Amino acid sequence: MANKLRIGLLGAGRIGQLHGTNIQNFVPTAEVVVVADPFMNEKTEAWAASIGIPATTKDPEEVFANPDVDAVFICSSTDTHADFIIKAAQAGKHIFCEKPIHTDISKIKEALAAVEAAKVKLQVGFVRRFDKNHKAVRDTVASGKLGAPYVVKVTSRDPAGPPMSYVAVSGGIFTDMMIHDFDMVRYLSGSDVVEVSTVGAVLTDPGYAEYDDVDTAIVTLKFANGAIGVIDNCRTAPYGYDQRVEVHCEKGAVQDNNALENVAFISTADGVESAKPTYFFLERYNDAFVAEEIAFVDAINNDTEVPVNGIDGLEPVRIAIAAKKSLKEGRPVKLSEIEG
Repeated sequence: MANKLRIGLLGAGRIGQLHGTNIQNFVPTAEVVVVADPFMNEKTEAWAASIGIPATTKDPEEVFANPDVDAVFICSSTDTHADFIIKAAQAGKHIFCEKPIHTDISKIKEALAAVEAAKVKLQVGFVRRFDKNHKAVRDTVASGKLGAPYVVKVTSRDPAGPPMSYVAVSGGIFTDMMIHDFDMVRYLSGSDVVEVSTVGAVLTDPGYAEYDDVDTAIVTLKFANGAIGVIDNCRTAPYGYDQRVEVHCEKGAVQDNNALENVAFISTADGVESAKPTYFFLERYNDAFVAEEIAFVDAINNDTEVPVNGIDGLEPVRIAIAAKKSLKEGRPVKLSEIEG
């Protein structure tokens, strides 16, 4: 079709290539016209060419300066996100940014101010909101048919822990893993978090302790609407990627379950067997990645609000900081204690 939204992709690692491939194959109203990555090499150039991206560069400044780029997808390392948001906004380009915007609240606020000043759109990549099952839970709660929410529960466990080289720079479990769940509880409850209390332990690998981190954690939460919540995370679940949510409400409850590798059930005299959950996030959430990309492009093309805005990017970082503070100090922490 004519007049496709022209996108510059910043970062061509695993998540950048996922977004680039999805846009080229599954988002007919947009196209990637250039990809920038400081580690651009022949393999990455071949990937770009194979999906019809006409230009590559090692310099992101070329993307910001390119008049043929309408919007950017920021898929680079976390420490670049806020600065790239500011530069894109100043160049008048709409922005999709992978989470988190930054781990420093002041940098996030600086980036959001630049977006507001430029009157461009910013969507933050909390992809789990676009999972059809999680969305069905949220839509049921938001409809009011079950009455007021009482308890929000989120379980998130990875099939295997990350390399320690990642743990060394990730900011810890609350910033790199549970951040998705902090967004999810706001999404499901329709309310902001006002207080958190954390317990955590090193149970799967003693290496986490070397980086002042834990591999297993439970966070309880209080919401402004009166509901309470609980999130449990573990870095290692040998049975697969465990992703479940539930909201118990005044008139009933709504929950979803894991996506399985297949839905066949084997029944014998020994019992009933089913497949394991899908292995990891690429298998579990790829349809959701496509849905969030389409939502971003539609918001620009139709001049509507993005479904996950800058405040939605800020609040989970504040909750993560509060959760880590609670663990370290052994007490509940109010969100009013955290810069906002």
